[in-house]
Amino acid sequence: MAENVFGSESTPIQPGRRNQFNAGLQQGIGRWLIVDADYFWKYTHNAYDFSVFFNTPIAFPVSWHNSKLDGVTARVSTINIHGFQAYLTLGHTRARYYPPENGGLIPLGGFSGSVFRIDHDQAYQQNVVLRYQRPHNAEWIDFTWRYDSGLVVSGVPDVDAALTLTAAQQVAIGFSCDGMFATYGNPITACAGVGKSKLITLPQTGTENDDHNPDRVKPRNLFNVGFGTDNLFHSESTHRITLRFAIANLTNKVALYNFPVNVQRHTLRGAAHVSGISGIFVLRKGRRQKTIACPTAP
Repeated sequence: MAENVFGSESTPIQPGRRNQFNAGLQQGIGRWLIVDADYFWKYTHNAYDFSVFFNTPIAFPVSWHNSKLDGVTARVSTINIHGFQAYLTLGHTRARYYPPENGGLIPLGGFSGSVFRIDHDQAYQQNVVLRYQRPHNAEWIDFTWRYDSGLVVSGVPDVDAALTLTAAQQVAIGFSCDGMFATYGNPITACAGVGKSKLITLPQTGTENDDHNPDRVKPRNLFNVGFGTDNLFHSESTHRITLRFAIANLTNKVALYNFPVNVQRHTLRGAAHVSGISGIFVLRKGRRQKTIACPTAP
């Protein structure tokens, strides 16, 4: 059945074996700052992954010969300075997988033998949070800035691959050829010029490399603002009412988290439309909480 229906051969998945090393430090800088940093390195034999059945959301496990993941994470934070606090978290991750596929449904003939990066790979990401709160657990305000340099998009590796997308998919990524954008009624099926996307980097045909120059989501900046109080009526008792208001995606940024088309190794998430300004109001008394409205996720 695997060969005749799915064009694949079924191979049992063997347990993975991993060597992992972590190194970290924590250091205070003067009276005001604390720095935490960590480096991780993981090498896995029979590295686990997943794939999907054709153009469906049905996923199944697969394994590859090995994988190498390494990266750094760090956090820089301040102490409470008269109600003001700030922190920065950042990270860098390399996630490389090595063929051949050696477990699960393996397409007849296998895959190309090149190293590839999975969609956890990202050169740089950060979150900056600034917060001020008046004394005695009263009113507060915070500001959040999130930056992502872009995750790997292997489902649409280059311009040629974008030409095979449906009209809706081309519109979702803002695909164009020599400045002419795809529409729902007029998809782009051939491009002799320069193909571009508003939301992914989309290497030109022949320039993409699964390891050193994969397609990625374009960098994005997202900003959120929140304010509220932890003691609305300034009660001295143990029962307090809190109020919170948040504005998510303050600049109404449209961006992608990922755009993998349903091909081997990937499941379809589609284009995540990040837009809109909305609020969340939370009334809480003791341990009981009632949420009145929810914000658009950043």
